Amino acid sequence: MANLTLFGFEALWSPYYLIGILLISGCYFVLINYRRDLFSGAAPIPAKRQAAFYSGMFLLYIFKGSPVDLLGHILFSVHMSQMAVVYLVVPPLLIIGIPSWMWNKLVMRKVIKPVFELMTKPILAILLFNGVFSLYHTPVVFDVVKTDPVYHAAVSSFIFMTALCMWWPVFRHRGLSNDMSGLMKMAYIFANGVLLTPACALIIFAKVPLYAAYSDPASWMNAMALCVPGTTLEGLSLTGPEMFTSMPLMEDQQLGGIMMKIIQEAVYGTLLGFIFFQWVRKEREKDDRELEAILSGKG
Repeated sequence: MANLTLFGFEALWSPYYLIGILLISGCYFVLINYRRDLFSGAAPIPAKRQAAFYSGMFLLYIFKGSPVDLLGHILFSVHMSQMAVVYLVVPPLLIIGIPSWMWNKLVMRKVIKPVFELMTKPILAILLFNGVFSLYHTPVVFDVVKTDPVYHAAVSSFIFMTALCMWWPVFRHRGLSNDMSGLMKMAYIFANGVLLTPACALIIFAKVPLYAAYSDPASWMNAMALCVPGTTLEGLSLTGPEMFTSMPLMEDQQLGGIMMKIIQEAVYGTLLGFIFFQWVRKEREKDDRELEAILSGKG
């Protein structure tokens, strides 16, 4: 099998993407530690919330800027793992890591506020993300987006924005929108899992290769051009992704759907457990306060 190093350093490590990640992370570091005076109501941020933001940015680079991204153009299973992490893991980390006073500055502007409030309404947010995600994975849409740099950048950015909106009702900040109860959050996450299932099932149980971007050599080369410089591609004699993997196309496709479902279930299951125990603790505290009030009243 051919080695990925033949694509060169730029294709493997996306240095410009790394610079962008470092610049954003650097700006965040300066703003939350040295320039909080630019924000009204600013307060110090706990280290664990800062760690959440940096973890999100790190994962964003690993799955969109490192050799993992290049592998995602060769193996559909890696692509689906990318999608799962970038849209189901990274957004919650960024929402948690960015403080309320910074979100307020970002989204409470006159032009942005009404759009933000509409897009983060739970029902619309959940339907929009899962609808766009499922539509993206229909073969006719996928093959067009995956082989055109403009469409790919636009659609990927839009799905990421819908992912942020989808996660906002679960991790929303106080003062920016109304909070959901623990039970509502659990129902919301469960509904997310149900709505994402058809797209995964379509991929897992398909009897034929669905995507030309992985099965047709010409389409695959166009898809590779999204992450490999044109001059590099022109100097290589490539016939298709089978040069870099021994995994049969159908097995890779089915594994992709399975990976998406496994990661989704792991993320949603973890959050359901966390929210459930948080809800139980709050209910117990509420009961204790009520009991204390009753006893003090009798006294």
